[in-house]
Amino acid sequence: MANQNNKIPRATLKRLPLYYRFVNTLHIKGIDRVNSKTISEALDIDSATIRRDFSYFGELGKKGYGYNVESLMEFFKGEISESDVISIGLVGVGNLGKALLSYNFSIHDDMVITEAFDINPDVIGKQFGKVTVKDMKDIKGILDKGNLDVVILTTPGEAAQTAADELVKSNVKGILNFTPSRIDVPDDVSVHHIDLGIELQSLLFLMNNLNRK
Repeated sequence: MANQNNKIPRATLKRLPLYYRFVNTLHIKGIDRVNSKTISEALDIDSATIRRDFSYFGELGKKGYGYNVESLMEFFKGEISESDVISIGLVGVGNLGKALLSYNFSIHDDMVITEAFDINPDVIGKQFGKVTVKDMKDIKGILDKGNLDVVILTTPGEAAQTAADELVKSNVKGILNFTPSRIDVPDDVSVHHIDLGIELQSLLFLMNNLNRK
C-alpha cells in the first residue's frame, strides 16, 4: 500500500490504471520482469515520471533488475481493491447504461457490474447482459449490505444529484459520473466525472493542434 506519509498526486493516481493494464499484458505474455524504459516506450510516459510515480509506493523494483511483473500485478490489484473482484453498481439504465451492462468490463475479469437500478417500470425486472434491473427504491437496502465498491451514474442530468444523494445515504464511497451534471457529495466520497462531450472536444483540439505542426 502507499506510504501514508506521502500525499499521492492525482496525476500519479490517474496513471496507475495505465501501468496496471500494461503490466497485465506482460503477465499474459509470460514476461517476468520489466524496466521503466520499456514501460515508458509502451505508454509514452517519461521514464523519470514512471520512477517517481512508483517511488510513492515504496521499493517496487531494484536497480539493475527492474520490476518483477507478478509483484507489480499484485501491488496494483491491492491498490485498486483489497478484494479479488471489484463489484460495481449502475444507476440509470438508459441507452448508455444498457451498453455498459452488455459490455460489463469484459476485458477485465476483476471488475463486474453486479447490480443495476432505475425508476422506469419499462426496464425494471428486465435483464441486460447478466444483470437484472432493480427498482431504485430498493437501492438502499441492497447497498446497505456493503457489497458494492463503486457505482456508475448514467441517469439524465436532472436526476443526477437526487441519485447521488441516495448513494451517499447508502454509504457508497466512489461514484463514476457519466452525466453532464456536476454532483455535490461529502468530502469522504470520491467522484470521477466523465463528460463525453468534453472528451471529444479535447480530442478535436488535439487533432487540430497536431495538424498545424
